[in-house]
Amino acid sequence: MLSRKQLVQAAQLAEQCGRYKDMAAAMRQLVMEGKEPLTHEEKSLLSEAYKLLIQECCASWRRLKHSVEQGVGKQKEQAQAYRETIKKELEAQCWEILSLLDYVLLKHCSEADYGSRAFYLKMKGDSYRYLAEVALPGAKETLVKSAEKAYGEAQEISQRYMEPTHPLALAVALNYSILYYEVLNNPQQATKLAKAAFDKAIAGLETLSLEFYKESTLIMQCLRDNIVHWTGDQQQQVESNRVELEG
Repeated sequence: MLSRKQLVQAAQLAEQCGRYKDMAAAMRQLVMEGKEPLTHEEKSLLSEAYKLLIQECCASWRRLKHSVEQGVGKQKEQAQAYRETIKKELEAQCWEILSLLDYVLLKHCSEADYGSRAFYLKMKGDSYRYLAEVALPGAKETLVKSAEKAYGEAQEISQRYMEPTHPLALAVALNYSILYYEVLNNPQQATKLAKAAFDKAIAGLETLSLEFYKESTLIMQCLRDNIVHWTGDQQQQVESNRVELEG
């Protein structure tokens, strides 16, 4: 049996060579066997492992959209079947990390450990967001509500106990806004969430510590880029509606 240190090293090695399933397996074992709260490094490795694994599936699932929509006959059937296989793999990975979060990490996380609780709740929101993206309409609504609840709780903690420039507070706002844009097709609400977080961070730049400078400014840049992109989409829609009305 590997020690806690060896499991961390195994996850790091797996990450170096792009073996994300092995990385996730090592961190899952560490969570299941560990008796102490996860360190910052361990939390980051756990989050990164499942994020990379799930995003890889999501990207593959999205790339097959054209083949499913444009294909005909046997080709279309094959694309649909393969896309369904990828979807099931993605769902299994999401439910796996959600199980770890609900029954181990959040269950045993101290109420006073605000940073860890917000971190795990953000992970929970992310997992439900990925599930909602690939879900059929009948199941999507429940998954979206679960994502909103997790993100909302994470945001409440971060706004109460963290500076607006803290990278976790910014990351929660970023991913929460992405839920509205990518899954709910609501650029107005997505922009509202992202802009509120960005404006607060700009106003509180004096609180930005050197420790978090690089990470926080990177997330702020992502928020700004999304705001520009999303408001552009809204303007294009307005123009499209105007032309259609005039036509």
